This record gives sequence, structure tokens and C-alpha cells, in this order.
Amino acid sequence: MTTLILQGTSLTDDAAAAIASSVSGELSQQARYQVIETNQTVSAEQLTGFRADNAFDINQLPDGFVSTQARLLVTDMDSTLINIECVDEIADFINVKPQVAEITEAAMRGEIDFETSLRQRVALLKGLDVSALERVYMERLQLNPGASVMLDALQQANIKTALVSGGFTFFTERLKQRLGLDFTMANVLGEHKGKLTGEVEGDICGAQAKADFLLDHCDKLNISANQVISMGDGANDLLMMKEAGLSIAYHAKPTVQQQAATSLNHCGLDGVVGLLQLS
Repeated sequence: MTTLILQGTSLTDDAAAAIASSVSGELSQQARYQVIETNQTVSAEQLTGFRADNAFDINQLPDGFVSTQARLLVTDMDSTLINIECVDEIADFINVKPQVAEITEAAMRGEIDFETSLRQRVALLKGLDVSALERVYMERLQLNPGASVMLDALQQANIKTALVSGGFTFFTERLKQRLGLDFTMANVLGEHKGKLTGEVEGDICGAQAKADFLLDHCDKLNISANQVISMGDGANDLLMMKEAGLSIAYHAKPTVQQQAATSLNHCGLDGVVGLLQLS
């Protein structure tokens, strides 16, 4: 059985019915999304064609993933759960945002390894007063649209939530407390006498660390990787996304969309609710 999930503000009943008819599928309507189930195989070419013809998200659930058995969501932070790249905004307070943002973009596209890029960016922050971090959190950081809907639905469905980030614990720990998240992992910014040292303390939370985190928490929760949803937007997220039963590219770079099982380009984070077929 092939399952297609359709969702987005531009989704109409007629458009959903037309797609269902083209794959000889059965259509069911929910408040936030529509589901097509068919015995036909839907090719990648068909899916690409559906997406080209419609301004809403159309995703095929991967074989073997059962949404009712999902028990853990592992999500990236910057530009995924939240609307900014924290390191870029911190850099704005020391007038090096363009230089830092250029390195960030190169790392997101996979053109430079993450660990090297992070050290380069953090080095440019040396000497900045740590109070700038609080200003970024209070003045610039916002949740991406649909985050509250997603988190409420996940918690009601008894699905644990984890925030793993190549960013910084200053932000992940505040978000954990604010949103009631279950687990977090990120990098620690070095500081001395109220100033950033320009270094990262301890091991860097990069691509492999994110994947290892996912697998470690499968062991802790006594679940399989197939019961995990993993979501991100950059190359640094690909290894952890490959481990999960359902991977979601959220408004992501092209290389991530090409490798993820599903993509959200028209929906906000509430699109996760549709992919899991939650109420």
C-alpha cells in the first residue's frame, strides 16, 4: 500500500481528487491534510510531476514506516525549529555577520565540513560580550510557524521530542525549558570574564554526533530507529536523517531535499502533524 499525504494552504478538494484519480487511490480528508492510499506504485517521476503542478506539499511515506508506532522526533534547531541561524545573529553584534553568514551557507550546502566551519565562525566572535546571546534570544529568535501545533500534537501522542543542534547550548537549554522538550544536545561556547573566547568547549556537535545521538536515544527509549522522525534543513543533518524511519527536509537546501524521504516546502512545522496523520 502506498500512502500520499497532501497538505498546505493551497490544497483544494478538486486538486486532491484529481491526484487520487490519477493513481487509482482512495482519498480521505482530515482537518489539516488529505490522505491518498493506493495499491499502485507511485514513481519518483510521478511525484515530481504532482509537485510541479501544485503549490502544496505532496509526500509519499517510506515503506516500513508506521506513523502510529513513532516514538521520537529529533529535530535540528537553526532554520528548522526556529527562524534564525543563531551564530549569524550573534555575529551581527560584532559587525561580522556577512563573513559568518557566508561560512554558514557554505556549510549548509555541504561545501565545507561542519566542524571546520563552526570553528571558523566562532573564532570571529572572540571578545564579544556574552550579553549579546541574551539579546539574540529575546529580540530575534522566534519559533517557525506551526511549531506549537506540532509540539502539542507530538506530546499528546506520547512522542518524545529532541532538539539537536550544531548551534549552542545557550539557546537549546532555554528552548527545552520553554517548550517542554525531552532531550537536547548542542555546542558550548567558551567564555571568560563575560566575553566569548572564540572557541568551542569540548567535542563539537556535528553531523556524526547528531546521528549518534539519535541511535543512543533509541537504545535509551528501547525503540528502533524506524520509530524515529528526523528533521532538518542542512547538510549537517543528513547523517541523522538517514538513520530515521521518516526523514523530513524542512524548507531545506536542495541536497537535503534530494536525500530526505519527505519535504515540507509549503507548510509550516504543523506539516509534521499531517505526515504522522495525527489529530
